[in-house]
Amino acid sequence: MSESVSVSAIRRREVIDALRNGAVPQAGLDLLAVGLDRFASAVDTELDTVTSGGAVFKAVRGEYGSGKTFFTRWLAEQAKRRGMATSEVQVSENETPLHRLETVYRRLTERLSTASYAPSALRPVVDAWFYVLEEDAFAADSSLEGAALEAAVEELLSQRLAEVSRSAPTFAAALRGYRNALASGDSGTADSIRAWLGGQPNVAAAARRAAGVRGDLDHFGALGFLQGLLTVLHDSGHPGLVLVLDEVETLQRVRSDARDKALNSLRQLIDEVHSGRFPGLYLLITGTSAFYDGPQGVQRLTPLAQRLSVDFTSDARFDNPRAIQIRLPGFTLDSLGELGRKVRSLYASGNDRICSAVDDTYVKELASAVAGHLGGQIGVAPRTFLRKLIDVLDRVDQFDDFDPRKHYALTVSAVELTDVERNAAHAVAPADSADEVELDLS
Repeated sequence: MSESVSVSAIRRREVIDALRNGAVPQAGLDLLAVGLDRFASAVDTELDTVTSGGAVFKAVRGEYGSGKTFFTRWLAEQAKRRGMATSEVQVSENETPLHRLETVYRRLTERLSTASYAPSALRPVVDAWFYVLEEDAFAADSSLEGAALEAAVEELLSQRLAEVSRSAPTFAAALRGYRNALASGDSGTADSIRAWLGGQPNVAAAARRAAGVRGDLDHFGALGFLQGLLTVLHDSGHPGLVLVLDEVETLQRVRSDARDKALNSLRQLIDEVHSGRFPGLYLLITGTSAFYDGPQGVQRLTPLAQRLSVDFTSDARFDNPRAIQIRLPGFTLDSLGELGRKVRSLYASGNDRICSAVDDTYVKELASAVAGHLGGQIGVAPRTFLRKLIDVLDRVDQFDDFDPRKHYALTVSAVELTDVERNAAHAVAPADSADEVELDLS
């Protein structure tokens, strides 16, 4: 009997399509979660803290294939169910250098999403905020209309952004300019001001003059704008923001001066989160063990290393999920098989023929075979394994006489692999003795 999975056809298709393309799904990750139960209670508590006006910083460590991106998107899904906004930013030397926080803020707003709006959700969030201000002003005095209502909204805007305006007065000024442009029917200027509010550079000078601001957002102003964005999110019905800074290990490959600045920016962000400056922020970074422990990463800046220090020398079973830094142990053959069975059941959705043709034993054999093609390194196998599994499931679904044990021969070509997977596939297992080493004497 097949294992029934109760999920909408659209949600199921989105997950399967992403896996077919070798990508981590943007949503539906609770359907595939393996080994995350140990973190669920701590994540719930931390999200409670954030939605209650606190702030959390968390660091995730794990090697390629351990599920860092999966974990962050799984956490973001939990946040969206609470009404929070989320944003996933890929750190990179050229596109999003961490030592330039104005660029990080810009990417944040570009990738901003909510349960109702895909990226970028900046416009609907800002529009909703002004709607809330109008409703609050009208609730205080139902006789308000016209210029009196606008004055009341302006007063509320000033009150709610008072703290932000002390460090970033141009944030409030841009919001006023945006509202005024909309009220006058100048949508072009409004769009330009909103772009400037989102940290976009090279906004037309006329639009900046209309808003009473000048220049572009800089590194220090970005922190004030983030503070302002959190206020707008909260007042528009989103009690917090999960901001993911993914792949921070790329800092190890940049010039030493840029690396040192980026590490210091990370230290500054941690301190600002802990100081209470960003109520409603859950800041999450991901990186490899080499980034946290190696000489070109966190250990290069002693104050940062101290803040992120966690003892990982003990048995991983007893890691503390509440610690500032957590590690993802990666997949074993058993957990990879469990993931495959979840995907198979999701795909089949009650189709007994699919579950019979691709039974538990076959799923385990396929997982083992894929890992074998990748040098036996199970940790790098999940992406390729799931692509191959979906391929098999597609064939079973489309061809009634297809038997994967008879008609499917696993092939793994270099062109379909990432660099890490390709290196694993080309790895040579060490010889047990000198007699086993083959020498070319020709």
